[in-house]
Amino acid sequence: MAQYGILAPKEQTGELPVVRSITPVDLKKALLRGLADFKAMPTHVIFLAMIYPVVGILIMRATFHLNIIPVLFPIASGFALIGPVAAIGLYELSRRRERGMDTSWIHAFDVFHSPSLKAIVALSLMLLTIFVVWIVIAQSLYISNFGYSQPTSIVEFINAILTTPAGHNLIILGNSIGFLFAVLVFVLNVVSFPLLLDRNVGTTAAIITSVKTVTKNPFTMALWGLIIAVGLVLGSLPFFFGLAIVLPILGHATWHLYRAVIEPDANPRPEYNPRPFKPSYAADFPASLFSFIWRDRDEDKN
Repeated sequence: MAQYGILAPKEQTGELPVVRSITPVDLKKALLRGLADFKAMPTHVIFLAMIYPVVGILIMRATFHLNIIPVLFPIASGFALIGPVAAIGLYELSRRRERGMDTSWIHAFDVFHSPSLKAIVALSLMLLTIFVVWIVIAQSLYISNFGYSQPTSIVEFINAILTTPAGHNLIILGNSIGFLFAVLVFVLNVVSFPLLLDRNVGTTAAIITSVKTVTKNPFTMALWGLIIAVGLVLGSLPFFFGLAIVLPILGHATWHLYRAVIEPDANPRPEYNPRPFKPSYAADFPASLFSFIWRDRDEDKN
Protein backbone atom coordinates (compact mmCIF):
# COMPACT_ATOMS: atom_id res chain seq x y z
CA MET A 1 0.00 0.00 0.00
CA ALA A 2 1.43 3.39 -0.99
CA GLN A 3 2.58 5.60 1.83
CA TYR A 4 1.67 9.27 1.83
CA GLY A 5 2.13 12.30 4.03
CA ILE A 6 0.38 15.53 4.83
CA LEU A 7 2.58 18.41 3.69
CA ALA A 8 4.09 16.37 0.86
CA PRO A 9 3.49 12.84 -0.39
CA LYS A 10 6.16 10.26 0.36
CA GLU A 11 6.07 8.82 -3.13
CA GLN A 12 7.67 10.66 -6.04
CA THR A 13 5.24 12.97 -7.84
CA GLY A 14 7.55 15.01 -10.08
CA GLU A 15 7.29 18.76 -10.57
CA LEU A 16 4.48 21.00 -9.41
CA PRO A 17 1.36 21.09 -11.59
CA VAL A 18 1.59 23.47 -14.56
CA VAL A 19 -0.68 26.52 -14.29
CA ARG A 20 -2.27 27.89 -17.47
CA SER A 21 -3.35 31.42 -18.30
CA ILE A 22 -7.13 31.73 -18.55
CA THR A 23 -9.63 34.46 -19.41
CA PRO A 24 -13.16 35.41 -18.29
CA VAL A 25 -14.42 33.26 -21.16
CA ASP A 26 -13.11 30.24 -19.26
CA LEU A 27 -15.08 31.34 -16.20
CA LYS A 28 -18.24 31.42 -18.30
CA LYS A 29 -17.52 27.93 -19.62
CA ALA A 30 -16.87 26.64 -16.09
CA LEU A 31 -20.15 28.10 -14.83
CA LEU A 32 -22.10 26.61 -17.74
CA ARG A 33 -20.53 23.21 -17.12
CA GLY A 34 -21.23 23.55 -13.42
CA LEU A 35 -24.86 24.30 -14.21
CA ALA A 36 -24.97 21.29 -16.52
CA ASP A 37 -23.62 19.08 -13.73
CA PHE A 38 -26.23 20.45 -11.35
CA LYS A 39 -29.03 19.73 -13.83
CA ALA A 40 -27.70 16.22 -14.43
CA MET A 41 -27.34 15.45 -10.69
CA PRO A 42 -29.92 17.69 -8.93
CA THR A 43 -31.50 15.44 -6.32
CA HIS A 44 -28.53 14.17 -4.36
CA VAL A 45 -26.57 17.39 -4.88
CA ILE A 46 -29.33 19.39 -3.23
CA PHE A 47 -29.40 16.76 -0.46
CA LEU A 48 -25.68 17.23 0.16
CA ALA A 49 -25.87 21.03 -0.06
CA MET A 50 -28.82 21.27 2.35
CA ILE A 51 -26.33 21.04 5.21
CA TYR A 52 -25.56 24.70 4.61
CA PRO A 53 -29.05 26.16 5.08
CA VAL A 54 -29.77 23.76 7.94
CA VAL A 55 -26.55 24.64 9.74
CA GLY A 56 -27.19 28.30 9.02
CA ILE A 57 -30.59 28.18 10.68
CA LEU A 58 -29.20 26.27 13.67
CA ILE A 59 -26.48 28.88 14.06
CA MET A 60 -29.05 31.66 13.92
CA ARG A 61 -31.16 29.89 16.52
CA ALA A 62 -28.16 29.39 18.81
CA THR A 63 -27.13 33.00 18.30
CA PHE A 64 -30.46 34.40 19.41
CA HIS A 65 -30.81 31.88 22.22
CA LEU A 66 -27.35 32.59 23.62
CA ASN A 67 -27.69 36.34 23.08
CA ILE A 68 -24.59 36.64 20.90
CA ILE A 69 -26.30 38.63 18.18
CA PRO A 70 -23.16 40.69 17.37
CA VAL A 71 -21.42 37.68 15.79
CA LEU A 72 -24.40 36.57 13.69
CA PHE A 73 -23.19 38.38 10.58
CA PRO A 74 -19.54 37.27 10.99
CA ILE A 75 -20.70 33.65 11.35
CA ALA A 76 -22.93 33.89 8.28
CA SER A 77 -20.23 35.57 6.18
CA GLY A 78 -17.68 33.09 7.53
CA PHE A 79 -19.44 30.33 5.59
CA ALA A 80 -17.38 31.46 2.61
CA LEU A 81 -14.21 30.58 4.53
CA ILE A 82 -15.18 26.93 4.98
CA GLY A 83 -17.13 26.58 1.72
CA PRO A 84 -14.33 24.69 -0.09
CA VAL A 85 -14.56 21.90 2.50
CA ALA A 86 -18.30 21.47 1.95
CA ALA A 87 -17.79 21.31 -1.82
CA ILE A 88 -15.32 18.38 -1.88
CA GLY A 89 -18.10 15.87 -2.58
CA LEU A 90 -19.30 18.05 -5.45
CA TYR A 91 -15.84 18.05 -7.01
CA GLU A 92 -15.79 14.26 -6.88
CA LEU A 93 -19.19 13.97 -8.55
CA SER A 94 -18.10 16.34 -11.35
CA ARG A 95 -14.89 14.36 -11.78
CA ARG A 96 -16.82 11.12 -12.14
CA ARG A 97 -19.38 12.58 -14.54
CA GLU A 98 -16.53 14.00 -16.62
CA ARG A 99 -15.15 10.48 -17.00
CA GLY A 100 -18.52 8.89 -17.71
CA MET A 101 -18.58 7.05 -14.38
CA ASP A 102 -21.41 6.36 -11.96
CA THR A 103 -22.51 9.56 -10.20
CA SER A 104 -24.70 8.08 -7.48
CA TRP A 105 -24.72 10.32 -4.39
CA ILE A 106 -22.76 7.77 -2.36
CA HIS A 107 -19.69 8.53 -4.50
CA ALA A 108 -19.56 12.03 -3.02
CA PHE A 109 -17.95 10.33 -0.02
CA ASP A 110 -15.22 8.61 -2.05
CA VAL A 111 -12.87 11.28 -0.74
CA PHE A 112 -12.40 9.04 2.32
CA HIS A 113 -10.57 6.60 0.06
CA SER A 114 -8.34 9.25 -1.52
CA PRO A 115 -4.54 8.88 -1.18
CA SER A 116 -4.58 12.60 -0.32
CA LEU A 117 -7.00 12.20 2.59
CA LYS A 118 -4.52 13.34 5.25
CA ALA A 119 -3.63 16.42 3.22
CA ILE A 120 -7.31 17.19 2.64
CA VAL A 121 -8.01 16.90 6.38
CA ALA A 122 -5.03 19.14 7.17
CA LEU A 123 -6.22 21.78 4.73
CA SER A 124 -9.74 21.55 6.15
CA LEU A 125 -8.44 22.07 9.68
CA MET A 126 -6.50 25.10 8.47
CA LEU A 127 -9.69 26.64 7.08
CA LEU A 128 -11.55 25.86 10.31
CA THR A 129 -8.79 27.59 12.28
CA ILE A 130 -9.02 30.66 10.06
CA PHE A 131 -12.80 30.68 10.57
CA VAL A 132 -12.41 30.55 14.38
CA VAL A 133 -9.82 33.33 14.32
CA TRP A 134 -12.19 35.45 12.23
CA ILE A 135 -15.02 34.99 14.75
CA VAL A 136 -12.72 35.88 17.66
CA ILE A 137 -11.55 39.04 15.88
CA ALA A 138 -15.13 39.99 15.01
CA GLN A 139 -16.16 39.60 18.65
CA SER A 140 -13.15 41.67 19.76
CA LEU A 141 -14.06 44.43 17.31
CA TYR A 142 -17.57 44.61 18.72
CA ILE A 143 -16.28 44.78 22.30
CA SER A 144 -13.78 47.51 21.41
CA ASN A 145 -16.58 49.65 19.99
CA PHE A 146 -19.57 48.82 22.20
CA GLY A 147 -18.07 47.25 25.31
CA TYR A 148 -19.33 44.04 26.88
CA SER A 149 -23.03 44.96 26.92
CA GLN A 150 -25.14 42.75 24.68
CA PRO A 151 -28.11 44.03 22.62
CA THR A 152 -31.45 42.73 23.82
CA SER A 153 -32.88 42.34 20.31
CA ILE A 154 -31.80 42.23 16.70
CA VAL A 155 -33.60 45.54 16.09
CA GLU A 156 -31.60 47.24 18.83
CA PHE A 157 -28.39 45.83 17.40
CA ILE A 158 -29.17 47.02 13.85
CA ASN A 159 -30.06 50.50 15.10
CA ALA A 160 -26.79 50.72 17.03
CA ILE A 161 -24.81 49.62 14.01
CA LEU A 162 -26.50 51.96 11.53
CA THR A 163 -27.04 55.08 13.62
CA THR A 164 -23.98 55.46 15.86
CA PRO A 165 -20.33 56.40 15.15
CA ALA A 166 -19.23 53.20 16.90
CA GLY A 167 -21.48 51.21 14.60
CA HIS A 168 -20.10 52.90 11.51
CA ASN A 169 -16.57 52.21 12.71
CA LEU A 170 -17.48 48.56 13.28
CA ILE A 171 -18.91 48.28 9.77
CA ILE A 172 -15.77 49.72 8.16
CA LEU A 173 -13.26 47.74 10.23
CA GLY A 174 -15.28 44.52 10.23
CA ASN A 175 -15.82 44.46 6.49
CA SER A 176 -12.22 45.45 5.77
CA ILE A 177 -10.77 42.70 7.96
CA GLY A 178 -13.35 40.20 6.73
CA PHE A 179 -12.38 41.03 3.15
CA LEU A 180 -8.73 40.28 3.95
CA PHE A 181 -9.71 36.92 5.47
CA ALA A 182 -11.77 36.09 2.38
CA VAL A 183 -8.92 37.01 0.03
CA LEU A 184 -6.47 34.90 2.06
CA VAL A 185 -8.70 31.83 1.93
CA PHE A 186 -9.45 32.36 -1.75
CA VAL A 187 -5.77 32.62 -2.71
CA LEU A 188 -4.80 29.56 -0.66
CA ASN A 189 -7.69 27.37 -1.80
CA VAL A 190 -8.97 28.39 -5.22
CA VAL A 191 -7.78 25.06 -6.70
CA SER A 192 -6.24 23.32 -3.68
CA PHE A 193 -9.05 20.89 -2.88
CA PRO A 194 -9.77 19.86 -6.49
CA LEU A 195 -6.03 19.34 -6.99
CA LEU A 196 -5.72 17.15 -3.88
CA LEU A 197 -8.76 15.18 -4.96
CA ASP A 198 -7.23 14.65 -8.40
CA ARG A 199 -3.57 14.08 -7.44
CA ASN A 200 -1.54 13.08 -4.39
CA VAL A 201 0.71 16.16 -4.27
CA GLY A 202 0.52 17.11 -0.58
CA THR A 203 -0.85 20.22 1.14
CA THR A 204 2.18 22.41 0.44
CA ALA A 205 2.17 21.77 -3.32
CA ALA A 206 -1.60 22.29 -3.47
CA ILE A 207 -1.36 25.68 -1.72
CA ILE A 208 1.62 26.79 -3.84
CA THR A 209 -0.26 25.83 -7.01
CA SER A 210 -3.32 27.73 -5.83
CA VAL A 211 -1.24 30.85 -5.16
CA LYS A 212 0.40 30.53 -8.60
CA THR A 213 -3.04 30.26 -10.18
CA VAL A 214 -4.04 33.61 -8.68
CA THR A 215 -0.75 35.39 -9.39
CA LYS A 216 -0.69 34.19 -13.01
CA ASN A 217 -4.35 35.14 -13.59
CA PRO A 218 -4.98 38.11 -11.25
CA PHE A 219 -7.87 39.74 -13.12
CA THR A 220 -9.66 36.50 -14.01
CA MET A 221 -9.29 35.12 -10.49
CA ALA A 222 -10.47 38.41 -8.96
CA LEU A 223 -13.54 38.19 -11.18
CA TRP A 224 -14.07 34.58 -10.07
CA GLY A 225 -13.83 35.64 -6.44
CA LEU A 226 -16.43 38.35 -7.08
CA ILE A 227 -18.75 35.80 -8.72
CA ILE A 228 -18.42 33.52 -5.68
CA ALA A 229 -19.06 36.39 -3.24
CA VAL A 230 -22.16 37.60 -5.08
CA GLY A 231 -23.44 34.03 -5.42
CA LEU A 232 -23.04 33.33 -1.71
CA VAL A 233 -24.76 36.58 -0.76
CA LEU A 234 -27.71 35.82 -3.03
CA GLY A 235 -27.76 32.21 -1.85
CA SER A 236 -27.99 33.31 1.78
CA LEU A 237 -31.42 34.78 1.07
CA PRO A 238 -33.76 33.84 2.46
CA PHE A 239 -32.41 32.05 5.52
CA PHE A 240 -29.53 30.37 3.63
CA PHE A 241 -31.86 28.13 1.60
CA GLY A 242 -30.64 29.59 -1.67
CA LEU A 243 -27.26 28.00 -0.92
CA ALA A 244 -28.83 24.63 -1.72
CA ILE A 245 -28.73 25.75 -5.35
CA VAL A 246 -25.86 28.25 -5.45
CA LEU A 247 -23.35 26.07 -3.57
CA PRO A 248 -23.56 23.00 -5.86
CA ILE A 249 -23.40 25.10 -9.03
CA LEU A 250 -20.33 26.97 -7.76
CA GLY A 251 -18.81 23.71 -6.50
CA HIS A 252 -19.20 21.94 -9.83
CA ALA A 253 -17.99 25.05 -11.67
CA THR A 254 -14.88 25.18 -9.46
CA TRP A 255 -13.96 21.67 -10.57
CA HIS A 256 -14.23 22.68 -14.24
CA LEU A 257 -12.27 25.86 -13.54
CA TYR A 258 -9.54 23.67 -12.03
CA ARG A 259 -9.54 21.59 -15.20
CA ALA A 260 -9.19 24.75 -17.30
CA VAL A 261 -6.35 26.34 -15.33
CA ILE A 262 -4.23 23.27 -14.44
CA GLU A 263 -2.51 21.11 -17.05
CA PRO A 264 -3.77 17.49 -16.95
CA ASP A 265 -1.66 14.94 -15.08
CA ALA A 266 0.30 12.65 -17.38
CA ASN A 267 -0.11 9.86 -14.81
CA PRO A 268 -3.62 10.11 -13.35
CA ARG A 269 -4.35 8.29 -10.14
CA PRO A 270 -6.00 4.85 -10.41
CA GLU A 271 -9.69 4.72 -9.71
CA TYR A 272 -10.82 3.36 -6.37
CA ASN A 273 -13.14 0.40 -6.77
CA PRO A 274 -14.54 -0.51 -3.35
CA ARG A 275 -15.45 -4.10 -2.74
CA PRO A 276 -19.14 -4.68 -2.13
CA PHE A 277 -19.98 -5.33 1.48
CA LYS A 278 -21.01 -8.89 2.22
CA PRO A 279 -24.06 -9.55 4.36
CA SER A 280 -23.30 -9.67 8.07
CA TYR A 281 -25.10 -12.09 10.32
CA ALA A 282 -25.93 -11.95 14.00
CA ALA A 283 -23.34 -14.64 14.73
CA ASP A 284 -20.62 -12.35 13.34
CA PHE A 285 -21.41 -9.53 15.80
CA PRO A 286 -19.44 -7.58 17.01
CA ALA A 287 -16.58 -8.60 14.70
CA SER A 288 -18.66 -7.56 11.66
CA LEU A 289 -18.49 -3.96 12.86
CA PHE A 290 -14.77 -3.95 12.09
CA SER A 291 -14.89 -5.90 8.84
CA PHE A 292 -13.33 -3.01 6.93
CA ILE A 293 -10.16 -3.43 9.02
CA TRP A 294 -9.76 -7.07 8.06
CA ARG A 295 -10.56 -6.25 4.43
CA ASP A 296 -7.84 -3.60 4.30
CA ARG A 297 -5.32 -5.98 5.89
CA ASP A 298 -6.15 -8.62 3.28
CA GLU A 299 -5.60 -6.06 0.52
CA ASP A 300 -2.22 -5.11 2.01
CA LYS A 301 -1.12 -8.78 2.07
CA ASN A 302 -2.15 -9.22 -1.55
